[in-house]
Amino acid sequence: MNPKLLSIVTKLNYWRKQKISKANFLIVAAAVVGILGGIAASLLKQLTHFIEDSLQNDLHWKYKYYLYLFFPLMGIFLTLLYVKTFIRKSKFQHGLTPILYSISRDSSKISFHNIYSQIISSAITVGFGGSVGLEAPIVFSGSSIGSNIGRFFGLNYREVTLLLACGAGAGIAGAFNSPIAGMVFAIEILLPTFSIPVFIPLLIAVATASVVSKIFYPKPLFVLVTEGWHMNALVFYVLMAIGIGYFSVYFFKLNFFIKKQFGKIKNPYNKVWIGGIIIGLLIALLPALYGEGYVTIQALLKGRYTSLLGNSIFSDFQSNPWWLIGFGLLTLFGKSFASLFTIYAGGNGGTFGPSLVMGGLFGFLFAFTVNHLGTLLHLDTPQLNITNFIVVGMAASLSGIMHAPLTGIFLIAEITGGYALMVPLMIVSAITYFINKANTRFSIYTKTLADSGELMSHEHKDGNILRMMKLKYLIEKDFVVLKPTDTPKSRSHDIIHTQKNIFPVIDNDGILLGTVSTEILLELLVNKDEEGINKTMQTIFQPAPDYISINTDMFEVMQKMDSQNIRIFPVVNDNMEYLGFVSKSGIMNKYRALLKRDSDFM
Repeated sequence: MNPKLLSIVTKLNYWRKQKISKANFLIVAAAVVGILGGIAASLLKQLTHFIEDSLQNDLHWKYKYYLYLFFPLMGIFLTLLYVKTFIRKSKFQHGLTPILYSISRDSSKISFHNIYSQIISSAITVGFGGSVGLEAPIVFSGSSIGSNIGRFFGLNYREVTLLLACGAGAGIAGAFNSPIAGMVFAIEILLPTFSIPVFIPLLIAVATASVVSKIFYPKPLFVLVTEGWHMNALVFYVLMAIGIGYFSVYFFKLNFFIKKQFGKIKNPYNKVWIGGIIIGLLIALLPALYGEGYVTIQALLKGRYTSLLGNSIFSDFQSNPWWLIGFGLLTLFGKSFASLFTIYAGGNGGTFGPSLVMGGLFGFLFAFTVNHLGTLLHLDTPQLNITNFIVVGMAASLSGIMHAPLTGIFLIAEITGGYALMVPLMIVSAITYFINKANTRFSIYTKTLADSGELMSHEHKDGNILRMMKLKYLIEKDFVVLKPTDTPKSRSHDIIHTQKNIFPVIDNDGILLGTVSTEILLELLVNKDEEGINKTMQTIFQPAPDYISINTDMFEVMQKMDSQNIRIFPVVNDNMEYLGFVSKSGIMNKYRALLKRDSDFM
């Protein structure tokens, strides 16, 4: 940081610490995060829809619809080109998994460029027809706003994490004009532990973001007025929930299968070509896959069911209900492939939006099929309210795929005005959540972190705190270093006056050769045996029985200490150069400090 700017920041921090209490400052900071998060959400929606309108409405050419085959490819290519051209100094990431990793392992630090790069890249991807959602990018952008404001003011880890969550919640609130869902999302997905005090800054952030978003982008995502639900439809809600639960398991497995296949392709431009062409072909066959897909859901909510077949090569069969059901199934599964191909081919977006769209499609197909079969076979079944099943299906899908039932319930209730459906929303969200969790345990966002041991969870608080520690900050360097040619006599002063009970022996290149205990050296000096006190360390030291690499996880360090019953280990870098020692007492002191900090704040 520039010295003058650093001086200004230091003075500003000193002033606010003197004049504003920590609790009050966090509320002010949360309001600022909320304002900026709301602006970011509005900007992303405006930019994305500007690109979409320009391509679909402003471009006048007789054969422009043939370009739809290539628009997704162009969008992914431009996204990759933007990232490689403008984001050079840090790694560009997308989705919610990197945010969770940042909270668990990187002190909630998110690079500043994500504030704008997530908006630009995702707008290009989705605006050109990429079949993903804008929610993950706006959450990433909002989280970056909160993280960087917290770090700018020198706040501690917990305070930065709270502002990060405020930014994420503000992103959701701004994207959907749904403050309650934004707050629930932040707590349910991002905050591993929380208590009542964190609600106030979150409430301020999401409410502010929602107001700002309505000012800049007042158009609602969905318009719905529901008449409530009937008890005789309850069993069908349960059956649909079971179906969506297993569909969410399918999508979970499909996600990691496609991720693995694209991981085998090393050249990023080859990923663009393969993914872009496949997405273009899917959209040419199934036009509803273009972009986020909310337009399709809105049309279904308004009762325009034949819109699924509209503008497709099968539009002549719109009046045939079986064609509508079959085409709807193709669109449902096509969305699952198109969204994942867009992400792993190099586009920027998330599965949050596709989860809603797939859930809505599933709900429509379920209710429409039941009604059609009931009429066709003259069955004594109730005529299901298709609109209600679309709405409830969206909540069920989000709950299962994200392992976030509360977010699913309140988000759908807010954006559709479907509070009259609260009971069905609660039932289906709970069922899909438990089905998915029973089959996958971790959500689509947390599995990668869980597999690598980097997931912060409620069940393993000790491991969470250990993994928050950085080994490089726990290295003790105040040990007397001995050379192989040193003797007890030549280093007698250091040996007698040291407070440590062990000496590292390193060569002229800094390579760790071994260790020698203070007890052995003192015994040689006390005995005053001329031969003994003139022995070189080369003949005295013992090779280190084991050592710790600087890149070792702190949880593994403690496991190693416990399994070998050793309380201190030398630490080396990748070239075996000596760096210092790490002790169990040092780790436990840091552990207690972090535990106290957590309990004081949360």
